[in-house]
Order: sequence, then structure tokens, then C-alpha cells
Amino acid sequence: VQLQASGGGLVQAGESLRLSCAASGFSLDAYSIGWVRQAPGKEREAVSCISSSGGSTYYADSVKGRFTISRDNAKNTIYLQMNSLKPEDTAVYYCATHKPPRRLCTRSNYDFWGQGTQVTVSS
Repeated sequence: VQLQASGGGLVQAGESLRLSCAASGFSLDAYSIGWVRQAPGKEREAVSCISSSGGSTYYADSVKGRFTISRDNAKNTIYLQMNSLKPEDTAVYYCATHKPPRRLCTRSNYDFWGQGTQVTVSS
């Protein structure tokens, strides 16, 4: 039972990346999922969240208008499309959720985490 984040990499400012968060061992249908990032020397930041239905989303002000979260329950996967990347987006990105599941976004107090994927944006 795990969440597996992938899709990170090294890009230049202005470019795009798409992160994926795939669940194995359980179905994501009933779970809201969040993306949280942590840069060196900084606190964790809740970047985005999507409700279990996909009908409700949340974005931090720092990424609003540039990042888009989505989900494909058939593939048991959550995506974070990141456009117009900036050097300040450099961080390790984690997907996370709650167990037992919560259908609505909470943005914090996640207790089930995937391993992170590194995103590095050069200027």
C-alpha cells in the first residue's frame, strides 16, 4: 500500500513538468489528495489539493494560475501539471492523503505520504 510520486526533473525557468502520484494496493476513489513541497531550509508548503470527486480543488497563491491538479480514478493516479516554472518552485514534491480517507481537501495534517520527487528549476 503506497503512493508513488514521479515526474520530477531539472528544467529551465518558464518550462513545464507534469508530476504523477500513483496509488498501489488501494483505490484512490474515496481519497482527496494533496501535493506538498519542501525546499531546503524552508517549511513544507501545501501546493494543491483535489477532492475525491475532482470537483473541488485548492491552490496556494504561489502557484495559482500556473499549476493544475487533476485525477484519473480509472488509472488510480493524480497529476500536477506545472507550467511557467520558476526557480522558487524548486523543491521536493510529495503527494499525500489521509487514512481513513477524507473526500474533501484538508491541506494539512496528512498522515499517509508518498516518497518525494525532486523538481529543480534553473534560472
